[in-house]
Amino acid sequence: MNRITLSLAFLVVIGLANIGTAADKPVHIFILSGQSNMAGMNPKMGFEPEAAKLFPDAEVAYFKVARGGQPIRLWVEQWDDIATKNGIDTKAKRVKDKNKGTVYYKPILAQFRELLEKHPQPVSVTFCWMQGERDAREKLSAAYTDAMKQLIANLRSDLKQPKMNFVIGRLSDWGKDVEWQNVRKAQLDVAANDKRGAWVDCDDLNDKEKNGKKRNDLHYTKEGYELLGRRFARQAKSLIDGNKPADNGRPE
Repeated sequence: MNRITLSLAFLVVIGLANIGTAADKPVHIFILSGQSNMAGMNPKMGFEPEAAKLFPDAEVAYFKVARGGQPIRLWVEQWDDIATKNGIDTKAKRVKDKNKGTVYYKPILAQFRELLEKHPQPVSVTFCWMQGERDAREKLSAAYTDAMKQLIANLRSDLKQPKMNFVIGRLSDWGKDVEWQNVRKAQLDVAANDKRGAWVDCDDLNDKEKNGKKRNDLHYTKEGYELLGRRFARQAKSLIDGNKPADNGRPE
């Protein structure tokens, strides 16, 4: 497999897999995006082998746009309006923003256009999202449901893929406060209320041991990241086939 990895000035890492040369095979495109737990997931260690197993008669192409510690507002142009409607002081929240605008959304559009040049007629497009930690910690859960819905709507429109599927990685059990729990609930609600949506459980991906004591970490284990990629692929396969994804977020 040939692989191209680009690192932009603002440290968004974009991985582009150029898979296969059989022009007559159907192609499934995956977009992987989010913050640190998406950035930490190496697709070659879980996602790629699982996708190869699930789609033996097709080609799978993907790219990843992710960076740690980033709020959803840097993907969603309409976030200020959404947040204001939900009682959030947007000026206060944007004071420390080093990156303005949708700096992590624009690369998605660019990379997708590049993939379409090689695969102009994909049979499916799936958006895999692992993000929300920053919004929970900034106490922005009130706007998260609407922001997530807007992000999905924007992608379907801008990519001209109205049937785009999506799989959301639900925040793990690391956080215990109300804001963290509200983001978790928002992620489930968005997936449940869209026939092309699914979610992945991450509660068992962050179990680590320190000084003989088990703890839930903010970031996942090596095995956890591998399983995250596999779960993304499995839930996506169910959506692509028109089947019901696993209700518990842990597809076998």
